[in-house]
Amino acid sequence: MKQTIMIVEDDLMIRNLLRLYLEKAGYTVVEAADGEEAKRVYVKTQPCLLVLDLMLPKLSGEEVCKWVKEQSPDEAAVIMLSAKVSTEDRISGLHIGADSYLTKPFDPEELLANVEAVLRRTGRFCQKIVYDGLCLKPLKGEVWLSDQLVCLTSHEFRLLHHFMKHPNMVLSREALIENLHPNGSQSVMDRTIDAHIKKLREKIEVNPSSPERIRTVRGMGYKFVVD
Repeated sequence: MKQTIMIVEDDLMIRNLLRLYLEKAGYTVVEAADGEEAKRVYVKTQPCLLVLDLMLPKLSGEEVCKWVKEQSPDEAAVIMLSAKVSTEDRISGLHIGADSYLTKPFDPEELLANVEAVLRRTGRFCQKIVYDGLCLKPLKGEVWLSDQLVCLTSHEFRLLHHFMKHPNMVLSREALIENLHPNGSQSVMDRTIDAHIKKLREKIEVNPSSPERIRTVRGMGYKFVVD
């Protein structure tokens, strides 16, 4: 999975420039043009790092940074990008929780170097798979749906992890059984997998009786569907 970076910047020209450089470097990029939109996009995409302008409409960059650090203090890094150039502004930004602070105008290559350096320092916290607000954190054994922690059994977690690592692929019941019980799959029946998936759907689907994420492919198995 590519690491996801969110650009929070109200200037479209700057956003486009940042997107160009970050995508060229191999990152997945999402965007927000104001502070309120940044919160919505963050919940849905769970980025590893934010490139955050401070002077934003609706909600300031400082407020966004505080909110992000409250949500996941050890998982999302923040690079502040601001026209505020005083030493006091830099110190204030770092005290709020920023991992780095760059001033405008900026050199895109320097920003990219900052992104790489910050992710090297914090990358161990950025092991997660995210699809449409559903976030699985393998190292922590956690699943979040939007901003709610989902309580899964160990079997449900392993099933979901396997599905999310193979999006839009049909997985047979035999393959799912092998993933859960690699040393004793012969004794596990198909209906056991069906029962686990039924419980999993009840926890992650809006309408478990008409699932949108984990769909049944008749005669073949199941598929984790993403756009």
